[in-house]
Amino acid sequence: MKTYIQNLREKIGTDVLLCPGVAAVIHNAEGQILLQEKASGEGWSLPAGAIELGEPPEEAVMREVMEETGFPVLIDRILGVFGGKDFRYTYPNGDQVEYVVTLFRCRIVGAQQPILDDETKSLRYFSAADMPPLALPYPPSLLFGR
Repeated sequence: MKTYIQNLREKIGTDVLLCPGVAAVIHNAEGQILLQEKASGEGWSLPAGAIELGEPPEEAVMREVMEETGFPVLIDRILGVFGGKDFRYTYPNGDQVEYVVTLFRCRIVGAQQPILDDETKSLRYFSAADMPPLALPYPPSLLFGR
C-alpha cells in the first residue's frame, strides 16, 4: 500500500514538499545518544520519519523507532519543534523536503534487541564528543541535555 507521501510524490515529482515529521532522542545509561546509520548512504540520523495521514505525532515517533530500531519506546516529553529552511533536505533520489519536526525525548522499554529494517545499516550510541554530523541541525544542547 502506498503512503500519503508516495501518493504526493507521484503528483509533484521531486519538488520541495513540506512534511510533518518526528524524531527521537534516546540515551543509554552513560548519556550517549542512539543514532541510525542509513542504508542509503545518507549517513547518520536520529530515529525519525514522516507522520502518516491521520496519525498523531506521538504514535508516529513510537512507530518510527520500532520500525527503524526494533526498540519499543515510551515518550518522556517534547524537546522542541523545528522547521524552516535549515530543515530542508534533498534525498539521494532527488526528492526535496522541508521538514517540520517534533523532537521527542524517548526511553526504551521492554526488549532491547535491535531489529534493523531496510532503511537501517546500523545502530550505535555516541557521546557528544564523537557524534557524527547529522543531516538536520538539531541543537546539541537538546540532544545531550538532561
